[in-house]
Amino acid sequence: MNFLLDTCTFLWIVTDAPELSNTARTHFTNPDHEFFLSSVSTWEIMVKHGLGLPLPELPDQFISTQRELHGIAPLPLDEDATLYLSRLPSLHSDPFDRMLVCQALAQGLILLTPDEEISRYPVRTIW
Repeated sequence: MNFLLDTCTFLWIVTDAPELSNTARTHFTNPDHEFFLSSVSTWEIMVKHGLGLPLPELPDQFISTQRELHGIAPLPLDEDATLYLSRLPSLHSDPFDRMLVCQALAQGLILLTPDEEISRYPVRTIW
């Protein structure tokens, strides 16, 4: 199975946060599963860090180091995913999350997310 990590999921995985569900933790530790972090999430972390999101080091170092340490592959944002946006209903007000939905749909990925708003879209989610 191939998964796209929601931004909060990535942060909870790399910090071993208690907010991470047992189901998400089980899937993440399964060696048969592949995980991706979107450049959209990287952008979101950078923006939110600028607004006060605390990180143990500068975000450009933190993101790439943690992604590599945890075996998470980068997922660039491509044109196919951005064009998918026109097919989505306006159910979620967060543009970062809407684009993650587009990427998951365009790439055939399962979105690992606790966000119930995202599960209203026609995308497979697990939490």
